[in-house]
Amino acid sequence: MLKAHTHRLRLLLATADLALSGLVFVLVIWLAGAPSGAVGPQLWRLVVLGLVSCLAWPISLNRLNLYVSRRRQDVSSIISDLLTAGATSIVVLGAAAFLLRAPVSPAFPLICGVGQLVALGSTRFAILAGLRWLRRRGKNYRRVLVIGSGPRAYDIEESIAAHPEWGLQLVGFVDDRDAPVDERIDPEKLHKLIEVPRLLHDTVIDEVIAACPRSMLSCIEPIVDVCAKMGVPITLLSDLFGDYLPPPRITHFNGLAALSFAPVHHRRSKLVIKRVIDLIGTSIGLVLAAPVLLLAAVAIRVDSPGPVFFGQIRCGLNGRRFSCWKLRTMCDGAEEQQAGLAHLNEMDGPVFKINGDPRVTAVGGVLRRLSLDELPQLWNVLAGDMSLVGPRPPVPQEVAQYGDSERRRISMRPGITCLWQIKGRNNIGFLEWVKLDLEYIDTWSLSNDFKIMLKTIPAVFLRTGAS
Repeated sequence: MLKAHTHRLRLLLATADLALSGLVFVLVIWLAGAPSGAVGPQLWRLVVLGLVSCLAWPISLNRLNLYVSRRRQDVSSIISDLLTAGATSIVVLGAAAFLLRAPVSPAFPLICGVGQLVALGSTRFAILAGLRWLRRRGKNYRRVLVIGSGPRAYDIEESIAAHPEWGLQLVGFVDDRDAPVDERIDPEKLHKLIEVPRLLHDTVIDEVIAACPRSMLSCIEPIVDVCAKMGVPITLLSDLFGDYLPPPRITHFNGLAALSFAPVHHRRSKLVIKRVIDLIGTSIGLVLAAPVLLLAAVAIRVDSPGPVFFGQIRCGLNGRRFSCWKLRTMCDGAEEQQAGLAHLNEMDGPVFKINGDPRVTAVGGVLRRLSLDELPQLWNVLAGDMSLVGPRPPVPQEVAQYGDSERRRISMRPGITCLWQIKGRNNIGFLEWVKLDLEYIDTWSLSNDFKIMLKTIPAVFLRTGAS
């Protein structure tokens, strides 16, 4: 009954989103003035564009799990997902308008997408506020049974009491003991494990939460089995497998549900948007950089013998090796001379860097100071080995010397610019460099990427830390 009711609510909300996004589309078209070409053969283009605009939102929201109950989640995560859905719909609408050659202005996808985001977001938060108001007054609640009676179980009781907007009512605790492990738990609320089938039969239980130590894993198996048979959801807290594990993500392996434990979980949808931005930005960048690359190539060939481009093996995502391309700034065969210059290294850790490196050519010095030598890495971004923003790719010799925590730097696709680029570059020691890269990975967001790209421009012109 509860599942059927939930399904109907999801369908109703998706239908409302579909209608509201369509209404905004029509309103924006009307406010902009009906295009003069929107008659005859052109009319169907607007109709198809409207259908794409309407469908993009429910599909995106469904992919981001915004049609399932998120009563225990923070509002900030919902806002983040709504912004992601908005960015996705704008990109889809823009691509559809271009492919259909629809009679709309270039700014239309952005204006329409923002309007739909405001309308759908306002409606969503009005519903959320109303539901939380009802839950605080004992309506729209769910009854929870907790497995365990130790500190973890008591923390759940405290959390439920501290968040009445979740709409949860604690039915009791289940353990194989005669008294609660944690003395703060009321003994009157404690039930025996053997009573679980009876409790599920005779009492309204909407969810079972396992908050017990690993020593009780063998006891949980029959409870999971009876919950599955009766259709009662069961939640296993991730610290059941140890306090040292990071938060998990639900994935699948050969059709089986699996828990993926990773230090940082970046939403796949947002990484897709990041890749789209990389492709668009790189395509524009290569067109703009073409005259500069041509002039630099001529200067390099005139200045010293050797190739124009220099490809160095670097480590990318999770250690994948690729050729990182740069404009050659050193004399030909400079890598073979590095061993003889090791005593001049001015960087700590496994990084090699010399101010006033004797291998750098005259033209190379200018290219380095202006960061023009890294322009060919736009090809690496286009090929998918790099991103516009991300930790700088290290050479294999550096990675071989990494400790466990330092290796996490390569857990994300490397980039042309990152926090290191805008906060001092060669003036920053190796440990601080690692710290900045890990900070970027742990706090990554599309908005942070945008801020870093904006700050990179003055950093390059002011030559901050460049050598």
